[in-house]
Amino acid sequence: MAGPDINAELGPSATPGSGPVLRGKPVIVGIYGVSGCGKTFLLNQLKETLDKDKFAFYDGSEKIATMVPGGLENFQRMDKQAQMMWRQRAIDHIHEECRGTETVGIVAGHFMLWSEEEERALPVYTQNDLNVYTHVLYLDIPANVVAQRRREDNGKARPNVTDTQLHGWLQEEKTELRSLCRDHGILFSALQHPLQMDKVSALLEDFRIHSEEHNLTIAKEKLQNGLKANGEEQGVVLTMDADRTLAAEDTGALFWTAASKKWPSLVSEETLKCLFDGTLKHTHTAFRQATLLYEETANDHDFEELCQNVASQVTMYPDIIAMLHFMSDQKHVDIVIISSGLRLVWEKVLEREGLAKAVTVVGGGRIADGLVVTAAVKGHLVDHLRVAHGKYVWAFGDSSLDLPMLLKANRAIVVVGELKTRSKTMDAKLKDAMENSGLRAHQVLLPKTVSPRVGLPIVQLTHPSFVSDLLGNRFSPRGPRVILATETNATKLLATAMRDSANAGPDLKEAHRLVGRHLAFTYVADIVGIEPKTIQHVLGSETKGFQLRHGKKTTIAALMRGGEPMASGVYDAFPLAMFVHAVDPENIKFHHLEGQITLLLVDSIINTGKSILDVVQHVRSIHATIQIIIVAAVVQSRCVMGDNGGTLIHKLASFANVHIVALRVSETSFVGSRETDTGNRLFNTTHLD
Repeated sequence: MAGPDINAELGPSATPGSGPVLRGKPVIVGIYGVSGCGKTFLLNQLKETLDKDKFAFYDGSEKIATMVPGGLENFQRMDKQAQMMWRQRAIDHIHEECRGTETVGIVAGHFMLWSEEEERALPVYTQNDLNVYTHVLYLDIPANVVAQRRREDNGKARPNVTDTQLHGWLQEEKTELRSLCRDHGILFSALQHPLQMDKVSALLEDFRIHSEEHNLTIAKEKLQNGLKANGEEQGVVLTMDADRTLAAEDTGALFWTAASKKWPSLVSEETLKCLFDGTLKHTHTAFRQATLLYEETANDHDFEELCQNVASQVTMYPDIIAMLHFMSDQKHVDIVIISSGLRLVWEKVLEREGLAKAVTVVGGGRIADGLVVTAAVKGHLVDHLRVAHGKYVWAFGDSSLDLPMLLKANRAIVVVGELKTRSKTMDAKLKDAMENSGLRAHQVLLPKTVSPRVGLPIVQLTHPSFVSDLLGNRFSPRGPRVILATETNATKLLATAMRDSANAGPDLKEAHRLVGRHLAFTYVADIVGIEPKTIQHVLGSETKGFQLRHGKKTTIAALMRGGEPMASGVYDAFPLAMFVHAVDPENIKFHHLEGQITLLLVDSIINTGKSILDVVQHVRSIHATIQIIIVAAVVQSRCVMGDNGGTLIHKLASFANVHIVALRVSETSFVGSRETDTGNRLFNTTHLD
């Protein structure tokens, strides 16, 4: 996650239990809100909902009444100093009771009370309140609703307050209380009207069980669940940060920008920045507070909608996409995203890229996630992978939040982006980690034109030697995926035109073009996926359409000369792709592949498979991870069928992230000459030797 400087310890040596809920300190939750908002009503509902063996319930005024000689009436006649003393004694007594009974205290109290003399609300909280409370829930009930409740409540005598005065009281109280809570490490959440009891109960249950130790336990469980069931010791794990590591974007900033546009009068796009720039910095408490801000701002439906919005704005680095697809094909490799950002956003991004099943995301954003990911948690998880699971761990990160993870990994890669978006404090922190903590790291430049950080050797994610290091000099691909369209009616119709001896020259080229177009739209689309695009509807309005994914990041190589007509049909489906003519494998240069995600190798016929194998070997020698899809009209059966899956399949098994798409399989050996050679038929050269 991108962000400003942190003061966290660089690694798992950071002591758990240093957050808002200290060992031996009970959880005490204050329920606040202006007089008449429904605090007592909520407290009574919670008594009926929550386990009384785990929670203790207190009305602040009643507690004072039981402690003060003469009760509440005598208390109200006291001067302010005496009242302050009894308020302090009351909250201290609650604290000691909850410590002794090991229960969570829920206290309905007053932060401010209305002064008829001064015609404004005055603070009545004490320093002891700020020392005792670990959490505060504020009932953010609209002033007009509170005014109606006050008028209808005949059981309590309250001063007359106008709707406008109530609104000002509410805003002042909420603003000051939120600020004080941050300054004192108290978690704060405003509960919106109408209150949802299931949500309030879920929050309180979370407050009861959550601690830094519990948080780390949940993180380890999620990590464990994401590892392959048949995972082996000495396997490789890639652990990666998300924001500004997988992509240039900061999804937290994008979320709050989107939320501020949706609710401009209620939400600031600076919400998250203000939190982490404040006194809490990037502590465990700060990340817990961030989760409560997400909960406070958006219900589950709105949160899902906003996360989808943010995910649509994220463009993963092409080299990262290619690397993840390549590595996901390896049986001994696990890929885990450990993100301080929003889990749901990154799961949506990975799903769009076809990586959802291959990559585990450990992250939070909602109370239901059960955890937050801090710098220390990242370090703990990497250490856990190495020590408890015996894994060889690579760590990729961009900011000082990732340093604990980078320090604990076997190999560390610092991702360096554009100057305007990269972490501003990373250089100093990186230098300190190298000089004083023994960090040894490399850097990868994304894109490669950005200026590097000083003092780190540069690696290239797509270089064969780097990929060999990633794999631990082991190779365990699942073998190429083969898609054959042999038995469909469309295949029979398309193949007829190709096989008809009456067709030659432009007519045959058109038949081949249609085959290429059909295979791209019908089968290649299932491999690369589709992405939305805005189109103009016939009725004049804009609407959503679709196109094949990563068209601009695709290279089509027509294997000359027989593959050119079919490649033109594939080009119809990928109009934004780069188009290359390849007479020999060496005609495909690195600059044709650099920054690309997919390479489509198109030929009309694969006979022995030697030519296509030579091309694949050449491509892998210059770009180790790019997705390769072989597209052909006809494949000789011995290449793809047999005891070993076919000779070509057997040989391609030594390469990862390779696919074959073919219209049909033939038993015929295609060694043509003159009239029977496909190239001659396509270009009317059957009369030549």
